[in-house]
Amino acid sequence: MRANAKIDRRWVALFWLAVLGFVLLALHLLSGILLPFVAAFAIAYFLAPLVDRLEQWRLSRTLATAVVLLLFLLALALVVMLILPLIESQVTELSQRAPAAMEQGRQQVQQLLQMAQAKLSPEDAARLRDMAGSWASVALGWAAKLAEEILTSGVALANLLSLIFITPLVAFYLLRDWDSVVAQIESWIPRRHSATVRQQMAAINATLSGFVRGQTLIGLILAVYYAAALSIAGTNFAIVIGLLIGILSFIPVVGVAMGLVLAMGITLVQTPTWTAAGIVAVIFAVGQVAENSFLSPKLLGDRVNLHPVWVIFALLAFGRLFGFLGVLLAVPAAAVIGVMVRFGMGRYFASGFYDSGSPRGGKRG
Repeated sequence: MRANAKIDRRWVALFWLAVLGFVLLALHLLSGILLPFVAAFAIAYFLAPLVDRLEQWRLSRTLATAVVLLLFLLALALVVMLILPLIESQVTELSQRAPAAMEQGRQQVQQLLQMAQAKLSPEDAARLRDMAGSWASVALGWAAKLAEEILTSGVALANLLSLIFITPLVAFYLLRDWDSVVAQIESWIPRRHSATVRQQMAAINATLSGFVRGQTLIGLILAVYYAAALSIAGTNFAIVIGLLIGILSFIPVVGVAMGLVLAMGITLVQTPTWTAAGIVAVIFAVGQVAENSFLSPKLLGDRVNLHPVWVIFALLAFGRLFGFLGVLLAVPAAAVIGVMVRFGMGRYFASGFYDSGSPRGGKRG
């Protein structure tokens, strides 16, 4: 019996490894067309509780789905209509001023290099020029690659059209049939492991929903704060910078760092004084203190259990493997993997592999 049990466990392990390999291969091969379906699933996932609430008020599932999805799309369209003109005007102005700003920045860098040459030996000055040239080439190459990635996978016309037309349709059917889909997936779970799987799925749901909802609120608050503070300080394109920081806030440090570099550069081009630079530095320092001391502990807390380093690694790894789609899937995948690893480590600590001399060492789940 024990031998058969071991064989069964091996076959089960091989089966789930094969399923995982198939899913990863399918994601890789179909990454170019999955964006609207992933977006629709995300919408359905977060709107399902509202549909359930309306259903409790004696509305039919179809009517509740239509009402919730319509209100969501109207709210999204209203936000876009309010913000898009401001973004468009600032982006247009930024594109018009960019050549002059780059030239002014080049002249300032040239002046700094000339000052450095006056104080450095010819060898050190040449080394400094080579270093600056290499950094510039790396930065330009990275920017070009990022632009190519965005144009080819992020906002390509086909993906944009599919998001506009396919995503709402798929989201409607997912929301309408959400309970039956969940019940069907639960019926596939092996009966002997159903309680454990449900427990882990509840932990994944708590981690994922807590992270996304909390991080969305943090991003919104940061976008409003930086846009308002930089506007009051007189920094051009403050709304664009604030939105950029808010959108990238789910990537620890990266969003704020990019916003700081952009805001500092624009401010120094506008007003090349230490006072202006100091004001921008104070704005970002206050924002970071508020985020780390108040926003993150209150809105995320310890229940999320997604370490910033793990989030960054997941974003880079999934982005490298699956492109733009991988970036969207990185946080859910990090939540799932994190819960599974914690569950596996708990089973390991309770097994004889960890401490064969412990009284509980011979017990295994």
